[in-house]
Amino acid sequence: MSALHLTDETFKTTIEEAKKSGLPVFVDFYAEWCGPCKMAAPIVDKLAGEYEGKALITKVNVDETTVSRDFGVMSIPTVVIIKNGEEVDRKIGFPGEAGYVEMLETALNTK
Repeated sequence: MSALHLTDETFKTTIEEAKKSGLPVFVDFYAEWCGPCKMAAPIVDKLAGEYEGKALITKVNVDETTVSRDFGVMSIPTVVIIKNGEEVDRKIGFPGEAGYVEMLETALNTK
């Protein structure tokens, strides 16, 4: 399974659907030319499979969307966790798989 790639058109709808279902959304802001983003990509796809049904794992290409501007993303990779329509966590840089898992587990275990 791989992460769901979001566009400007699908981002808002996806966040709204996740809000209704109660699933946290993991948003990986990346670019194709970014070295750390390339290191993170297989981890993000792996997490998409491991967290299927528990969290929505998504990717947003900063070169193809304006969503990153709306979130004030200035460095990539940046991962934002959205729960109930609100940002609840953010990490800039690639913290490794353990860092991403920690973000997801925290989001899953808080109201």
